[in-house]
Amino acid sequence: MKVISTNLGAPTKIIWNGKKTSTGIYKFPVESPLLLDIEDVQGDTVVDRKHHGGIYKACYLFAADHYPYWKEKYPHLKWDWGMFGENLTMEGLDESQIKIGSIYKLGTAMVQITQPREPCYKLGIRFGDQGILKQYIDHGFPGTYVRVVERGTVTVGDSMELVEESKSPLTVQQFYNFIFSPKKDQELAQQVIHNPAIPLSKREKFKKWA
Repeated sequence: MKVISTNLGAPTKIIWNGKKTSTGIYKFPVESPLLLDIEDVQGDTVVDRKHHGGIYKACYLFAADHYPYWKEKYPHLKWDWGMFGENLTMEGLDESQIKIGSIYKLGTAMVQITQPREPCYKLGIRFGDQGILKQYIDHGFPGTYVRVVERGTVTVGDSMELVEESKSPLTVQQFYNFIFSPKKDQELAQQVIHNPAIPLSKREKFKKWA
């Protein structure tokens, strides 16, 4: 896997349900390396700390490989890397293969795969269509958040190399589909609640399904 683009966002004012708020989802490519810190990417905008940023969502990765699919659906948009609010646009990132809990060397940083991105209304605002939320869920390739095990810098052209594979077989895509499935698979539920790379609050939420 390789870094195609490093992206940061400035606070952008939006109106949702008649109320003014702001978002950091409008990210755009930058030439400088990104410093992956413990709870966020240095210099990035994280407005809603309840749902973004923090130890288990310190940095968001999305695959460049999926851009053609979305460009075909939304040809009228002005496309650039960072469209999905990702800090790092990656070549070769495959959610169906990457396991929750695996540790990778990314630039000079060390990161652990923690959870897929669950889309919210702010993605719909950037795309000008709230219908993208269902499309995004159905497509099944959400990108992934990572925990920063060791702080470090990442720049375009850096590779992401596996250091330690998770003992759990649970992939990012399996976890993502599990989250949105109305009927929870009990075996997957067991894998979710016993995976320490997933936030405890999230594991507790799915205990009833196991």
